[in-house]
Amino acid sequence: MAGVTSGAVRRRSGVSVPPGAAAAHPAPVSTTGRPQWWLLVAALVIGSLVTADLFGSGWLERLDLQVSEVATDWGLEESAAYPLFWVLTQVGGRGTILVVLAALVGYLAWRRRTWLPLVRVLTALALLTVTVYAIKFGTGRTAPNFPGSFFFHPDGASFPSGHVANAVLMWGVARWQAVEYGLPAPVQRVFWWLSVAGPVVTGVAMVSLDFHWVTDAVVGAAVGILLLGVVHALDAVVLSRWAGVRAGRSSA
Repeated sequence: MAGVTSGAVRRRSGVSVPPGAAAAHPAPVSTTGRPQWWLLVAALVIGSLVTADLFGSGWLERLDLQVSEVATDWGLEESAAYPLFWVLTQVGGRGTILVVLAALVGYLAWRRRTWLPLVRVLTALALLTVTVYAIKFGTGRTAPNFPGSFFFHPDGASFPSGHVANAVLMWGVARWQAVEYGLPAPVQRVFWWLSVAGPVVTGVAMVSLDFHWVTDAVVGAAVGILLLGVVHALDAVVLSRWAGVRAGRSSA
């Protein structure tokens, strides 16, 4: 009965596990986290509408200013709570996530003899860097520490939040590898929580410290979701097939 239950869990999760590999590959505790089509559409629509509203100095800009005033009144940046909130922002920090991903990719390369996770991580990192900085420098929106919200400013690089986009995309990639390669259930759960709660924690901490506008965080999340979908699509079309061809040549 246990074997039947385990197999059913694997089929529902969408992760293919070879027959007889139950001992080496525990049942996934979640899916790989590939964004559904409706989530990608929602991210694109929300990101576009928010951006258009901000360019038109709409009500979302006024909301940003009101939230920034509240955050300024809190004065967290000058309080004893600042170190804690700063650490929370680093949940979405590139350095933090890359250290974890380096350990994950290194472990999989060593134990599973595969470089596919590294290729996925590098692809995601390249897409993230190009896309986020293109939007940042293209819009030139200033951060809350400027006197007002301005676009096309020489020093503007606040929109969207790179930390939030980074948290969505890179923790999403980490969760994907943990599930696909059947890491122990506690590890899968940790990465599931990081992929879900990491972007929220990062965004809230950034806004609370008045480092970013609310809309910076929202559009950063939308960009991260879209890029995660792109990486999954590239993997299905190119990356995994390339790795399969390489594996076939090696075994031959």
